[in-house]
Amino acid sequence: MKIRIILASSSVYRRDLLKRIVSDFESISPNINEDRRDSESPLDMALRLSEEKANKVAESSGPNSLIIGCDQTAVVENTILQKPMTYENAFKQLQFLSGKEVKFYSAFCILNTNQNSVVKDYTEFVAKYKKLNDTEIENYLKKDEPYFCVGSIKSESYGITLLEYIKNDDPTSIIGLPLIKISKILIDGNII
Repeated sequence: MKIRIILASSSVYRRDLLKRIVSDFESISPNINEDRRDSESPLDMALRLSEEKANKVAESSGPNSLIIGCDQTAVVENTILQKPMTYENAFKQLQFLSGKEVKFYSAFCILNTNQNSVVKDYTEFVAKYKKLNDTEIENYLKKDEPYFCVGSIKSESYGITLLEYIKNDDPTSIIGLPLIKISKILIDGNII
């Protein structure tokens, strides 16, 4: 029997990424509390949330399912960045990030309900924001509305123009779904 593959995400961009390697899958929004726990590191938070998302979807997915949960966190100057949620917060966050290097963690969890197995991993990368003035920030926010994106940026869209550089080993990890590592796991497990 063919395994049911589910992406535990409502992100259109992550869905598009997964289509590169998996032709038949569903996407289900996990709707979990994404608040940070006291003294939780950015990496631990991303790993925990990716697993919680996969587990939440697994509750209703039934047997013979493989669920991929993912999450991304970021830190700059010992400050963990949150999703801004509003224009005002995104504006302030981009002012703060102007000219700075930000470390991102893109974590994922692959949960196989047949085998009761869980595989968690992550990638990390650094992105340097350009020096941004208020007009550039305002114009960008009107174009992309990145209010639900860590770092107030949609790098898969116009947000790439806000960056000086990105240093990483997997270009898909900046969108929050590290396909190089995920594809290896799926190939090794004879899923794809």
